[in-house]
Amino acid sequence: MLKQLLGKFAENRAENLLKSAGLIIEARNWCCRQGEIDLIAREGSVLVFVEVRSRKHAEFGTAADSITLAKQRRIIKAARHYLASLPTVPACRFDVITLDKGQDPEWIKSAFDDFG
Repeated sequence: MLKQLLGKFAENRAENLLKSAGLIIEARNWCCRQGEIDLIAREGSVLVFVEVRSRKHAEFGTAADSITLAKQRRIIKAARHYLASLPTVPACRFDVITLDKGQDPEWIKSAFDDFG
């Protein structure tokens, strides 16, 4: 339960950060069989898939450390599924917003990219 509350809190902070930077939120917690995308936003003509990660302590590494290659692949698969539902495929990127306890959120733009 605490983990879910922390996740919700982190996603709210991330959404507010994106909105304050002028991005438009298109979806939150978008799910398909391939996985979940925490936030989908638009920055101008660019579609931004955002993974939100938080850690309450650094015992097992930072929030950024938790974005494994396997996690990236799941997000990419889910993004492909989302893009397939659109009439045209826009330019897109994958961002990560991390929240480590006691620190301000860190927004890592173009954190990973691999559509190949």
